Amino acid sequence: MKSDSVPVRVLVVDDEPSIRRFLRTSLAVQGYDITEADDGARALDEVRRRTPDLIVLDLGLPVMGGQEVIRRLRGEGVTLPIIVLSSRMDEAGKVEALDLGADDYVTKPFGMDELLARIRAALRHRLQQQGERPVFRSGDLTVDLVRRLVTVRGAEVKLSPREYDLLRLLVAHAGKVLTHRFILKEVWGGETDIQYLRIYIRQLRQKIEADSERPRHIQTETGVGYRLRAPD
Repeated sequence: MKSDSVPVRVLVVDDEPSIRRFLRTSLAVQGYDITEADDGARALDEVRRRTPDLIVLDLGLPVMGGQEVIRRLRGEGVTLPIIVLSSRMDEAGKVEALDLGADDYVTKPFGMDELLARIRAALRHRLQQQGERPVFRSGDLTVDLVRRLVTVRGAEVKLSPREYDLLRLLVAHAGKVLTHRFILKEVWGGETDIQYLRIYIRQLRQKIEADSERPRHIQTETGVGYRLRAPD
């Protein structure tokens, strides 16, 4: 993926040579400029020296784990997108990484098409944050952030203040996984439980989805949180 003649710089951090080789080859074919690191300390050094546009980061690194890498980068004010690679069984690790500031995750084993889609979404989200648009559109859903107006297929949808706050948070991070903990903290100040959040998600789906049982806009990331479909 290229922006004019300047390729997007991706730092791949994984201690398995075979994974790094696979990612280097597959991403380079797509036009990305790849650098690599095999542990957390080298990853931090690469970020400081080369300033990549995005990091693909394995959580299961030796000595300094992926979560600590994220913690240090976000603590230093580094805002570049981070996509984590995790094992299928490491649900707690994924949640912790997202709460620390990772943008998305892919579970091993993964398909290259899925990772490429996650990379594109993370890059779009970062651009959106840098120049947030007043009107969000995704499929048949439109959210006018200035007028606080929500429409589905051209018809206005009435939301309660709390429902709007929840949707507004999802819109601000469209395409990115938001953990239960993050949403509860941002919308309720952390003073409620996950079941309460699920009730509001269900109510939102009933108002904005064509079929609330098969949602296209608000997607569930099982055991982790929710993701709003990225803008068109």
